[in-house]
Amino acid sequence: MTEANGVNPGANGVNPDKDLNAENLPGRRGDQGEPIRVQRGMFGANNGGDTTGYGGLVRPVRLPGQATRPYGGWFDEVADELEGALEEQSLLPENAIEKTVVDRGELTFHIAREHLPRVARTLRDDPALRFELCTGVSGVHFPGDKGRELHAVYHLRSITHSRMIRLEVSAPDSDPHIPSIVDVYPTNDWHERETYDFFGLIFDGHPALTRIMMPDDWQGFPQRKDYPLGGIPVEYKGAQIPAPDQRRSYS
Repeated sequence: MTEANGVNPGANGVNPDKDLNAENLPGRRGDQGEPIRVQRGMFGANNGGDTTGYGGLVRPVRLPGQATRPYGGWFDEVADELEGALEEQSLLPENAIEKTVVDRGELTFHIAREHLPRVARTLRDDPALRFELCTGVSGVHFPGDKGRELHAVYHLRSITHSRMIRLEVSAPDSDPHIPSIVDVYPTNDWHERETYDFFGLIFDGHPALTRIMMPDDWQGFPQRKDYPLGGIPVEYKGAQIPAPDQRRSYS
């Protein structure tokens, strides 16, 4: 069913474009969260290449902000246990945990980078926490998040308690260093190399931080948002890849 103005209403009869709580609008946060930039157009293109018809769209881009207690469910139990375990190690929780975010049913601890190894080891070893498995680290680049443009996101799973949380650590473009946690979670060896390869995050203490996907002499980090999308002279194993406007056309 379509309304007279051409908009498909939600299942409850509410226009999802106007309902900030609609599940099919994951990017909408209203006035909540931390603004990092203002996006113009559907995809933020700024070179006149927006052909979506939404070139006039202007909206703020926000990251989810600090959650307030109670977080709900087992989230409070994990937060209490982690804070208590850090205090037992004479580390003030507020010095290690920059903020706790509950967003879309997921729990994320934002950790000060210098305390990441200790927090990770505590989450792994404390009997009440037991996050034995780290399924990897993902890089994110927010050029508008000044002073913390580069983010590393770790996904931790407790097999013992059947729970999953995230750790997020940020670093500035000018100092892209984060401590390695390969000593805590050895499977992160290749994941940290991949994040370094694509985002330029330097994991201090990694046993062999070299590129894993791109050639060793590659210049730049391809998944950063300021990386050029085409026209880069590339020679790989003796093959020259031309710029997009010089490639063969099949149309």
